[in-house]
Amino acid sequence: MSLQFYDENIPCLAACPVHTNAGAYVAAIADGDDLSAYLTARMPNPFASVCGRVCAAPCEDACRRGEIDQPIAIRALKRFITDKYGVQSGGRDWRKVAAAPTADERPQSIGIVGGGPAGMACAHDLRLNGYQVTVYEATAQLGGMMKLGIPEYRLDRELLTAELDAIVDLGVEVHLNAKLGDDVTFSELRTRHDALFLAIGASLGRGLNLEGHDADGVLKAIEFLINVNQGYEVEIGDRVIVIGGGDVAMDAARTALRREDYEAARIADADVQSETDRSLTAAVDAARSAARSGAAEVTVISLESEEEMPASPFELEEAQEEDITFIHRRGPGRILADNGKVVGLETVGVLSVFDEDGRFAPSFDSDDLVTYDADTVILAVGQAVDVVALEGSGVEMSPRGTIGVGDGLTTSLDGVWSGGDAAHGPRTLIEAVADGRRVASSIHEYFTGETPHDQKGQLVELEQFHRFDDTYDRWDRLGIPTVDTDRRTGLAQVEMGFTELQARCEAARCLRCFANIQLDVNKCVLCALCADVCPLDLIALLPAEEVGGAEGHTALTLDERACIRCGLCIERCPPKALSMAVWTGVGVPALSGGVSV
Repeated sequence: MSLQFYDENIPCLAACPVHTNAGAYVAAIADGDDLSAYLTARMPNPFASVCGRVCAAPCEDACRRGEIDQPIAIRALKRFITDKYGVQSGGRDWRKVAAAPTADERPQSIGIVGGGPAGMACAHDLRLNGYQVTVYEATAQLGGMMKLGIPEYRLDRELLTAELDAIVDLGVEVHLNAKLGDDVTFSELRTRHDALFLAIGASLGRGLNLEGHDADGVLKAIEFLINVNQGYEVEIGDRVIVIGGGDVAMDAARTALRREDYEAARIADADVQSETDRSLTAAVDAARSAARSGAAEVTVISLESEEEMPASPFELEEAQEEDITFIHRRGPGRILADNGKVVGLETVGVLSVFDEDGRFAPSFDSDDLVTYDADTVILAVGQAVDVVALEGSGVEMSPRGTIGVGDGLTTSLDGVWSGGDAAHGPRTLIEAVADGRRVASSIHEYFTGETPHDQKGQLVELEQFHRFDDTYDRWDRLGIPTVDTDRRTGLAQVEMGFTELQARCEAARCLRCFANIQLDVNKCVLCALCADVCPLDLIALLPAEEVGGAEGHTALTLDERACIRCGLCIERCPPKALSMAVWTGVGVPALSGGVSV
């Protein structure tokens, strides 16, 4: 059996783009070993603290506990341990234990275009390997779409800044307000550096070719979010319609609901800059109080039904809690305007969203027309990458208008890589981080010839292991604590972290899929008692030829996908042929008996 099996057999690890062993850190939390949990979560992810708040959490989608009732609240548990030991904790810098520099300074210089999650994750790994790294960011601040696209009520800006500063402090040179094509050219960067990574974000919104699309009051969601998050004044009316069903649509809707709070913050910032010689408390309080005097009426209109919407369930729930109205199975027909100003949206009924093969191919009922009043229409129907600056550079583009990449995320030009939104279009935060780390490995191989190897591991037999009681499948998932709707003021974060007791209880629901049942074929007597005692009937004795073995022999099979690791088969085995072992390979820090401090 390939040792790779042991990593692929941990569904949460296999689903994570950066291969975080979520099961291992969740189990460590349940056992009270929070430091080991943090190191396990931080080791493969330079943005662990950020991901504890806003990760799309593909690990939860893959969690085997979800086949019983609901998946483990993995993202909330990551927040619990990063709050305790991450950059925001204010304590010892434990990230240096999880990810310490591994090489002396190297002479090669790497230029990174884009200071978002992909670019900064790449910078992090390259600096750990000793390369000279320079990041060119088009705006006045690092963070990319983490800072410009994710609303402040979801991601605390001080935490994000601390995460970014920790990477810069590794020795990364940063040039802000350095937009490719305007402030620096592609040819200049190729001359300055030995290699380039193009990590340009998808900062352009896509429009709809509808009647009235150019009316005053029609905004593109991503550009709306970017402007609001940069502190620019964005005028929207009292009645806002958001078209779209994804997470960006949810962010735009919930941000529109807080429009006065963003304006208050903008006014306060302006006061701070212009009148630093006097106390601003009264001015700030007055601005915020005035701004909170009203709230927008926000409606989300989507082609999809609630079950079909691509937005994460948690974002949908929070938007509903904030009294945002949802209208499903309707598409935009035309934008109604009066004297060039938006006054409404005419919609058409949706017959279906996907075709028989599951591809996006909406069909409409042209006779089913409904009109909604609106002062502002926000289009959350997709994003695009600004690649104009690369025209004539020799970098080949894909048919989608993104940068074409091959194996290792290499482009058509030698010594130039691309990843994240620039290469794939809009992606999740964790996918962008994974691309940045992948490019860093590819660049390292390019200069050294060293093929990146996964951490070597081994199977460690457990003398004692977690045992479930008979009611393990009755422990419901704990709801992630949030601020009560009537107490959500300003831009303060809505989601709160687990308490220690809540974290222990939720983590205890983990089925510990990272543990593996081992069979010593030299001891097994094929008595089948293990099959008899298995509560889920997952063990079977079969003719070996049915599973590709030799004819005339017997095979003992175990369905690893559904096994709950209760260990009853091990306990029942008379010759002690069965045992439980943990694989210490990918995603698991080389720790034994805790961390020496």
